[in-house]
Amino acid sequence: MSNDSSAGIAPNAKRLLFAGFMAILAAGIGFGIRGGILANWAADFGFTGAQLGAIGGAGFTGFCFGIIIGGVVVDKIGYGKLVVAAFLFHVLSAFVTFAAVKGQAQEMAYNYLYWGTFIFALANGTLEAVANPLVATLFPKNRTHYLNILHASWPAGLVLGGLVGWTLGEGPNAQSWKLQLALFLVPTVLYGFLFLGQSFPKSEASQKGLSIGEMLKDVGILGAGVACYLLVLFFQNALQLPTVVSYAMGGALLAVVAVITGFSMGAWLLFVLYITHVLVGAVELGTDGWIQNITGNILTPGEGKILFVFTSLLMFALRFCAHFIEKNLKISPIGLLFICAVLGAIGLNLVSGITTFVGALMALSVYALGKTFFWPTMLAVTSDRFPRTGAIAISIMGGCGMMSAGLLGSAGLGYAKDRFAAEELKAKNPALYAEYKAEKPSTFLFLEPVNGLDGSKLSAAQAVAADKRSPEQKTVADASIAGDRHTLKADSFIPVTMAAIYLLLFLYFKAIGGYKAVSITDSKA
Repeated sequence: MSNDSSAGIAPNAKRLLFAGFMAILAAGIGFGIRGGILANWAADFGFTGAQLGAIGGAGFTGFCFGIIIGGVVVDKIGYGKLVVAAFLFHVLSAFVTFAAVKGQAQEMAYNYLYWGTFIFALANGTLEAVANPLVATLFPKNRTHYLNILHASWPAGLVLGGLVGWTLGEGPNAQSWKLQLALFLVPTVLYGFLFLGQSFPKSEASQKGLSIGEMLKDVGILGAGVACYLLVLFFQNALQLPTVVSYAMGGALLAVVAVITGFSMGAWLLFVLYITHVLVGAVELGTDGWIQNITGNILTPGEGKILFVFTSLLMFALRFCAHFIEKNLKISPIGLLFICAVLGAIGLNLVSGITTFVGALMALSVYALGKTFFWPTMLAVTSDRFPRTGAIAISIMGGCGMMSAGLLGSAGLGYAKDRFAAEELKAKNPALYAEYKAEKPSTFLFLEPVNGLDGSKLSAAQAVAADKRSPEQKTVADASIAGDRHTLKADSFIPVTMAAIYLLLFLYFKAIGGYKAVSITDSKA
């Protein structure tokens, strides 16, 4: 191993890297299992696609609060205190989630599942506020490589979570969704042990004694504006606060950032990266939350679980290849992101047209290759270009991505599924649509409300074997499949937009002499 890239700056660097790996693994396992039990929740409580999407979205919005708040304070209070807080949040989330029981009023069950998922995500975000800057600090000469290794634990967790659903959620020996979900506590205990008693390094910004206001200058009003707008959406949608109150709270937070940064507008490049990461969160994690459900609906639930495990395993392996791609193929991080965006758009369109299991394997391989390097490489670019921000810039970036995944990606795809399926069934059989439509309309941002299909009624139609369905059940099931196909096609426009942004950034760096990491002394974006 070379001293400048493979070895960290601290003797316990590899243990801390593995501890961070296990922490994100716990998050991935919980996320993967939750994706497999959405159908259980729909059947037990009669949730619509939009309601399920909102619960799944809480798994992202809670993360945002954990990572942003944690990222702002971590350089001041230390990593250890945040690890303890995250551990307690993980345990609490299990108690709240498991309070939902079949037979409860739907609203009560929804609240337990929503806030249990939110607290679980809060723990995950707090841990990433530790892990991301910790690894970026430990391996300053090879951030892209080691941040990709750190985040390889996410798809590894998805694999294990998918296997749990595959083995414990199917067949005559199927276990309750509560038992399945409780298994995320195993890696939770392990990461607690690995972090216990360890000493932690300080970031370059912390070593220089920079204040929080100085660390926030590159974020500035522009970068904070992105985060504050997403918080406004959270206040409106999750907390159900009036629009005026939501914007007032978002504006107040933005004003605080403006004051403590001396009214710095922030770096334009960081602002562009934040906007792009909002798209990353929507297309990567938002789609991940639904892909198992969608492919399982188009093919069979069992095949959907197998495909989810396959793509996650492929993503896990590929994230160990970032160093090879960057050094041997001479592809810069921005070039890698551009290629991934193109592949992501192609992959989603291919998946929308799958009809066979083999075809799905091929299509999902393209999609998996496309989404693999987005998240950790974006964090690496931000760490490389903005060292003055310490843990703050990458924590806000992670928070924006997760908030987007919950408020825009997961919820938006849930709305799209409801809308496209409803339109399909209404066009084919208006009377049948009237029978199957949900009482509560689905909404998303400024789009027209639509009554999707009732989750319990749809599940009952889908539960019948395809060759034994009545004409009415077949029509309903086919409408749901058509809605899923339209949803994936609409989703593909997000990576198309990202590809355009990455291409412009690639040309920008080429014009200034090429992409390179900078230090505090020469950090000018």
